[in-house]
Amino acid sequence: MALAYPAFTLQGSLTDEQLHFFHKHGFIHFKNFLAPEQVQAYITASKEVEAKWKRDNVEKVNGVPVKYGKDLDGNTIVQRFAFINQHHPTLQSFFNDQRIPALLQLVGDGARFGVDEKDGMVFNHYVNGPDSKFAKMGWHTDGLRDLFLGGKLNPMLNVGIHLNTLKPENGGLRILPGTHRQSLFNLLFRKKYFLDNEADKKEVAIIPAAGDLTVHDGRLWHRVAQSSVVGESSRRRVIYVPIIAGKYAPKNANSTTPLYQRFAGLVG
Repeated sequence: MALAYPAFTLQGSLTDEQLHFFHKHGFIHFKNFLAPEQVQAYITASKEVEAKWKRDNVEKVNGVPVKYGKDLDGNTIVQRFAFINQHHPTLQSFFNDQRIPALLQLVGDGARFGVDEKDGMVFNHYVNGPDSKFAKMGWHTDGLRDLFLGGKLNPMLNVGIHLNTLKPENGGLRILPGTHRQSLFNLLFRKKYFLDNEADKKEVAIIPAAGDLTVHDGRLWHRVAQSSVVGESSRRRVIYVPIIAGKYAPKNANSTTPLYQRFAGLVG
């Protein structure tokens, strides 16, 4: 269900209204963050990285598996890039935008963009076709990752840069507002991680236009709904960048693959 929620504009700092909305609901939506030419530049950059990774048979980046799939014409495409910011200056230039440091206010002291931690800047390319291997993702929280690795449950926000204009039938991000403040029991057992992908009567659909920016707390229960349309109209590209706190834990070419990422279906 596409329930209405307010959208905001991102300026040099966040307003009290914006901070209150985010801390209460666990997400926030900013309109018109990127100009159309910037959207196209990001898509073009991803295609250039894709061509190189295909040519070089890149399987992992800093220990994180690359997810390949098939486009509508049967050609191989990259459907999930990790650390793509490290492989193209256009995508790395996102961090030069003078507006984005304001987003660190959502966490507070010690917050940083995970440019070389977690999975870095992740570029997801969804398409609903007969051979696609990346069309949806079941309910999960990102907090499980820290617990799985034996660490502390630190704040982790996901900054989404949306490169397609979506309608509810196009699928995309679905969240359960307020669940970032849930008990540990509910974080672990409210849903069957990645196996449940059914709509929840309390879920909110994030419906962006190309160029919009969203932030959601990784401790929220969220999923990626599959498009109910097929073909070119199902295509959607979205970039995610983590905002994190806690101990600095960079990755490099020698980093090992975490056990949970060895199960391809759990990578999202």
